[in-house]
Amino acid sequence: MRIVSGKFAGRHLTSPGRSVRPTAEGVRDRLIGLLEADLPGTRVLDLFAGSGAIGLEALSRGARYIDFVENGAGALHSLKANVAALRVTKKCRVYKRDVIPFIAKLDAGAYDVCFADPPYGSRKLDLVIERWREVPFAALLAIEHAKDHDIPIKGKSYDFEGETRVTVLRRR
Repeated sequence: MRIVSGKFAGRHLTSPGRSVRPTAEGVRDRLIGLLEADLPGTRVLDLFAGSGAIGLEALSRGARYIDFVENGAGALHSLKANVAALRVTKKCRVYKRDVIPFIAKLDAGAYDVCFADPPYGSRKLDLVIERWREVPFAALLAIEHAKDHDIPIKGKSYDFEGETRVTVLRRR
């Protein structure tokens, strides 16, 4: 696993192992590429962060600051190692928390961009969307999910190989 483009292009990342389904490099590259114009100078939230690859890719392409939320021990270990290896500790915060209580405390507009990649088939995706609809804690919410997961709100969706779909929602 590596950073695909930007300031840290080609830098390798530590993987949390088989217990976490990392976003495929091609999906990550295309997703960040689709949002690249939105990233310069932004405050980004990476939910279900895993290794931090999505947030670190956003930082590599111009985001100003990233907050990561992750509660899996193996994922946290690799996430912290990746932040340290890229020497971006002053541009990142890592929260060892469950995502749902974390976002329940956020105010509207707390972030510019939010990435969410919960386990496929998890009800947590629906809870993130519900909370975002009630209190839009980010202007843009990009969610990675299984193609057969019905999203209860209209957004721009992009299909990838296999079972992956990314839906981008924008606050109105």
